[in-house]
Amino acid sequence: MKIHEYQAKTILKKYGVAVPRGEMAETVEQAEAAAKMLFEAGAGGVVVKAQIHAGGRGKGGGVKIAKSVGEAKDIASKILGMTLVTHQTGPEGRLVQRLLIEETLPIEKELYLGIVIDRNESRPVFMASVAGGMEIEQVAAEDPTAILKEHITPGMGLEGFQARKLAFRLGLKPTQINEAVKFMTGLYRAFEETDSSLMEVNPFVTCSDGRLFALDAKMNFDDNAMFRHADLKALRDVTEEDPLEVEASKYSLNYIKLDGTVGCMVNGAGLAMATMDIIKYAGGMPANFLDVGGGANAEQVTHAFEILLNDKNVKAVLINIFGGILRVDMLATGVVEAAKKTHMQLPIVLRLEGTNVEAGREILRQSGLNFIVADTMKDAAEKVVAAAA
Repeated sequence: MKIHEYQAKTILKKYGVAVPRGEMAETVEQAEAAAKMLFEAGAGGVVVKAQIHAGGRGKGGGVKIAKSVGEAKDIASKILGMTLVTHQTGPEGRLVQRLLIEETLPIEKELYLGIVIDRNESRPVFMASVAGGMEIEQVAAEDPTAILKEHITPGMGLEGFQARKLAFRLGLKPTQINEAVKFMTGLYRAFEETDSSLMEVNPFVTCSDGRLFALDAKMNFDDNAMFRHADLKALRDVTEEDPLEVEASKYSLNYIKLDGTVGCMVNGAGLAMATMDIIKYAGGMPANFLDVGGGANAEQVTHAFEILLNDKNVKAVLINIFGGILRVDMLATGVVEAAKKTHMQLPIVLRLEGTNVEAGREILRQSGLNFIVADTMKDAAEKVVAAAA
């Protein structure tokens, strides 16, 4: 689950991580009031920042500096309601519905801090770089040595010596080291205690007066841990997500929209990944990842069909089921009901194996519907790619 910058900064502030003064605004009037408050509090300028779940906002025209309340109001009126296109949004862009109005700072250096789970090491890694303000993926690709890393020992957290080592290697002044250690350890506590999967401060800035700030902040959370965090779950902004993915989540379906023409419905994440691979191998492109889970019922299968049908790019559907907990005859019954209810007109290819598979195939044969039954995954992939052509 992703959240907005202003939400991430509110969380970080609770952990003692310094963030610029600012207010979220949903209207031009609120933006004007926020700018006025900041100028009256001594700000030399304000930054008007579009709030969307994507990076590259500045390059897309979604981040502007204002030197007066009037200028801030004018900028807010232009950014609010615009469709902001960045390298992460795709050509369709994102509608800007919120702004963050924030004080400007006397920036001296722009650095980078980030925390992710290192899958190879099976533990978190705290990263830092002097290349702040840049796309860290690009920095890592061009010069891997530019990324400083400290792996976290489970149960220990980011230790003081690790934070000090990173602070010195970032070239911070001796007078800033202790503050940087406090900043980094607070950042890691926020990461750990909120069950984050990604934490980024880019840029992490030093100011000419010696202060340190998180000028931008990005937090992603582990969806599987959200049952522990009702307060964080409430921060979800479904308007920033794909409508089909939002709909799927209502029925506990794991769905991710892709760009192809072959709709996939599979039980089990590993089988779903293998299914997408073999579709690609057969010369097609999967239109989605859709895992109905091991215990799916007829209702969930129906909703899965409805979601597939709502993707206008889908030309054919592949159902690849290995029946264990979900018996094949139950799945077949659900498929028949769903196809009739949704008036499915697209070609449907099925590859079924597992418990009660013969009974399931008989149900499909007796349905009167024009299903294409395949014997193997390879056979199924070739048939569905041909049907989608």
